[in-house]
Amino acid sequence: MRLVTFQFIDRQPRVGVVIGDTIIDLAAAAPLVFDDPPPPPWSLLDVLEGIPEGMGIDGAAEIVAAVIDQIGGGHDEGLATAQYGPLTIGGVEMLIPLDEARLLAPLPRPSSLRCFEASEQHMAALARLHGGGVPYYWYERPLFTFGNHIAIFGPDATIPLPRTVAFDYELEVACVIGRAGRDIHPDEANEYIAGYLLLNDWTARDVQREELLAGFAFSKSKDAATSVGPWLATPDELDEYALDGGHFNLTLIARVNGVEQSRGNLRDLTYAFAQMIAAASQDCTLSPGDMIACGGVGGSLLEATDGQGPWIEPDDLVELEASGLGLLRNRIVA
Repeated sequence: MRLVTFQFIDRQPRVGVVIGDTIIDLAAAAPLVFDDPPPPPWSLLDVLEGIPEGMGIDGAAEIVAAVIDQIGGGHDEGLATAQYGPLTIGGVEMLIPLDEARLLAPLPRPSSLRCFEASEQHMAALARLHGGGVPYYWYERPLFTFGNHIAIFGPDATIPLPRTVAFDYELEVACVIGRAGRDIHPDEANEYIAGYLLLNDWTARDVQREELLAGFAFSKSKDAATSVGPWLATPDELDEYALDGGHFNLTLIARVNGVEQSRGNLRDLTYAFAQMIAAASQDCTLSPGDMIACGGVGGSLLEATDGQGPWIEPDDLVELEASGLGLLRNRIVA
């Protein structure tokens, strides 16, 4: 499934599932499956936390199956509002035309944001910012810093340029935790993943260099914005790209103003998401809605220009794209 947070006529954020050119409003269609469900709107975090009782990703899949059955059991990729017309329960539409909705960040406010650096290539580029090499302890276990989980932007949102002369994108993928766990073993960690999404970890490279030289973790350099979306893809959406060891043969592309600047592949990560989850959950409880980013994959302008720029400027359009994960597009504004 491709789970989204969207706005329609009443502008209230709602959670749905994209199938073809249609969004199924989960809360509106819930009476097909659940007795006396909470009224809409719901959030994606509600779904992950099991509201209503027994919801979760499996409950969302049941609702989707019930809607498809309601309209005659057609193939899900052929689902289209134009074909079936408006379907309502209690006056609330269950099927929303995708081109009439506005997609927001799938998780507008994740429970937390952990930013790993799981790519040796990107870690080496960061090390060059302060004239050093990749520290030996990076090879011993996955390392992360906390990100600003409040400054989350969705697809097609404008990104205000922070106070920097070296603004950069980072081409990343993140996973979202679907159930609580502590001290999770790597062999079991994939069972805690609700889904994956594209993530742009916007970074002020000049500020980041100062933080590195001072011996601090990344903070103000990544404080202004993080973009995610357009949807949260459940793990089955990436089955065709899955490799042994929890990696994916999935190509990621970044473009600036229509020109490709970076290309990478998730198979090149040193650490798989299962290893990141295990590290994050050591002596700590992970909760539904926690977001775990893998770090730059195949690049940013830091790698593409060897740290010299040119950097992102006002009115630039930055696009991240990957099969199964969609297209995440943002324009920079002064």
